[in-house]
Amino acid sequence: MDKNYQLLLAEIKSTIQSERIKAARQLTRSLIGVYFEIGRQILESQKIHGWGKGIVEQLSKDLRSAFPSSEGFSARNLWDMRRFYETYCDFPNLRQLVAEIPWGHHLVIMSKSETQEQREYYIQASSAMGWSRDVLLNQMKAKAYERQLLQPKQTNFHETLPEHLAEQANEAIKSTYNLEFLGINQPVLELELERQLLHRLKNFLLELGYGFTFVGNQYPLKLGEKTYYVDLLFFHRGLKCLVAIELKIGSFKPEYAGKMNFHLELLDEQVKMQGENPSIGIILCAEKDNLEVEYALRTSNKPVGVVEYLLSAVLPENLTGQLPSPEEIKQQFNP
Repeated sequence: MDKNYQLLLAEIKSTIQSERIKAARQLTRSLIGVYFEIGRQILESQKIHGWGKGIVEQLSKDLRSAFPSSEGFSARNLWDMRRFYETYCDFPNLRQLVAEIPWGHHLVIMSKSETQEQREYYIQASSAMGWSRDVLLNQMKAKAYERQLLQPKQTNFHETLPEHLAEQANEAIKSTYNLEFLGINQPVLELELERQLLHRLKNFLLELGYGFTFVGNQYPLKLGEKTYYVDLLFFHRGLKCLVAIELKIGSFKPEYAGKMNFHLELLDEQVKMQGENPSIGIILCAEKDNLEVEYALRTSNKPVGVVEYLLSAVLPENLTGQLPSPEEIKQQFNP
């Protein structure tokens, strides 16, 4: 099938999905607004009248009697509404933001976050990246908030893209991607990592975040008599650009930036459609030296980000120091 048709199909699918998400978010905003107001009414009434815990039990009983077809009025949920209001009432900057994610997400965030900064991060990330409740829980277990504090994003977007687009692109990628959903507990070759990601493409798309649409893997780019391949190719509807991802099982090497720069040049010339923004590259590697990445990206005239992935939060004690390095595995397969 024609490549341009595949890109058109991907864009239309993304448009349909986007409209569905908009409708669901509108319902979410209404429900969260109601819960916030109920929480306010309960808290303030208790303060004014000196009512104790019994008032919540009575409210639950009467509300379920008055609205038998409605869920969410258990005593426990009413207490959660009160806690929800109490948590965010003094932070007007978060009032609009909290309405962007479902109630179940808030229950997870309130129960597992210790600071307002953590809560704000997970609310923003859930909204921007379209995390499901399970993905949110997994991100919190993997300490995504703490990792992004320790590992700032490394890109050259501000040097290679218009300012408004650079900010959007920077928001669209993470400093670390959590691939624990693959269930990989030993080193693998890059083709196996790619195969596992494709097998669990839905999970990978959720981890990448809202706006990413899959175009293809080992996407061919021809130049003269030679053919070059992009490991994974996506289209980002919000950025209106192609996003090429290269998978690397070992540490980042400066030559990876040069290869990505070359692929992006071919994508912009051969695949990018009229009206789309310049293609962006993400080099996804097991680890990186920040200084090395900084210098490697200085010579690139294409927008590239270098990001680490996490396969397992903690290596089992019995495997520590026992597994071969990615380089040793490569040597075994390529003597």
